[in-house]
Amino acid sequence: MVGRKHREIPASLARGRDRFEAWRGARKTRTRIPDQLWNLAVKLAVAHGLNRTAAVLKLGYYSLKERVEAKNAAAASPIPAFVEVSPPPMAAAGECVVEFEDGAGACMRISLRGCDVPDLVALGRSFWSGE
Repeated sequence: MVGRKHREIPASLARGRDRFEAWRGARKTRTRIPDQLWNLAVKLAVAHGLNRTAAVLKLGYYSLKERVEAKNAAAASPIPAFVEVSPPPMAAAGECVVEFEDGAGACMRISLRGCDVPDLVALGRSFWSGE
């Protein structure tokens, strides 16, 4: 009696088997199982067990197992709602080359390391004023 009860297929699993058989009857040879049917198979495997679902739906046990594990992994690590991104620290000692030239042809080229902008402005004023 126990063996007979074990062979009975639950209604949801039987409906899933019917959907797979209908797809197999209408498909072209060697086409992949659609994602919709795989999602159904995963739901049925969670409800009825991997081995039983794979056998009833005529699927590869390990293929179904991988999809069930992937679903469980996705559910275990949801995408965070907010991620804080902090900007990189400002470099204290920047490096640049500045060239000043006036209309008379005077030219000054300065290579700066770790200089603040106000220092550069003062240097430019003194060059233009001729001091």
